[in-house]
Parts: sequence; C-alpha cells; structure tokens
Amino acid sequence: MSPTLQPQDYRVTTAEIVYHMPDHPALLQSYIWQGIDLAPGYPALRKFLDFWNRELDGKVHSVRVMSGRSLRRPSVRHSRGWLTLH
Repeated sequence: MSPTLQPQDYRVTTAEIVYHMPDHPALLQSYIWQGIDLAPGYPALRKFLDFWNRELDGKVHSVRVMSGRSLRRPSVRHSRGWLTLH
C-alpha cells in the first residue's frame, strides 16, 4: 500500500446511484460506482456525482453509500506449526 494513503481514512467505497431514465422519467434505474475514497467526505464520489449532474441526462433520484474498513497495511502472522500433506 502506498504510504501516502496510510495515515488518512481511505476506504473501499460503493455507491448505488438511482436515477431517472432520460427517455422515460417515470422509470428508475440504478448504477453501481465503486472506488477508493476518503471518508467521511467522499471527495471522489462527489466529483463523480458533479460530473453526472453536469454531463449526463438522467437526473439523480438518490444515492446510497456503503464503505468498508479503513485501508491499512497488511499484517503478518507467524505460523505455530507445519502441516504436511501426502
């Protein structure tokens, strides 16, 4: 993992974006966005949503955000024994 990501609260983030279909505004469709983002402000997701509102025709209805644990350096554990398979 990059040391620049370590001290901050970066997380694997998934967002379900529900939007109105441009040709049929009464119908809703969903889009899944996923990336590594900085909690709790989620600047990468906000940047994507700004792009969506500026460039795409489907009006956003709602956004549901889910994020995992903070990204940390992997830990190493030593084994307590050997297992041999024949």
